[in-house]
Amino acid sequence: MHVAKLFLPAVAALAFSVPAMAQQMGGGTPSVADQVNQLDEMVDLNDGQKEELSNLLTQMQDDVGANEQEAQQLQQQLSEHVQTDYDEAAIRADAERLGDLTAEMTADSIIIQSQIEGVFTQEQRDQLDEAVAQQQEQMQQMQEQMQQQGG
Repeated sequence: MHVAKLFLPAVAALAFSVPAMAQQMGGGTPSVADQVNQLDEMVDLNDGQKEELSNLLTQMQDDVGANEQEAQQLQQQLSEHVQTDYDEAAIRADAERLGDLTAEMTADSIIIQSQIEGVFTQEQRDQLDEAVAQQQEQMQQMQEQMQQQGG
C-alpha cells in the first residue's frame, strides 16, 4: 500500500509531465504510441500491457481534451462577465459548472491513474519510481542552476 501511495504521483507526473514538457519544447503533445514506447523503454512492457496502456492513455486524452476545452470556454465566459452591469446568477452558474468540471476531471484522472497502476508489475512500479525520482532530481538541479545564473 505504501508503494501505491508513492507510485500514484509518479504515474501522474509521468502521464502529465511528459506531454506538458513536449508541448513546452514546441513538439506538441506526444502521441499515445510515443508515450507507450517511452514507458516500454523504461520498464520493458509485454504486449498485453502495451495494449492496455494504449487504451487507457487514449481514454485519458479523450476525456481530458474535451473537459479542458469546456473549462477554457467557461473561463472565457467568466472573464466576459466582468462589467458594470454584471449578471450575478450567470456568474455563479458558470463558476459552479467550472468547479464541477474541475472535480470531474480530477476524479477521472485519479481513476485512470489507478487503472494504469494496475497494469504494471511490482518490479515495473519500482523502476518507474526510480525514474521519476531521478527526473525530479534533475529538474531540481536545473532550477538551482537557473536561480544561480539569474541571481
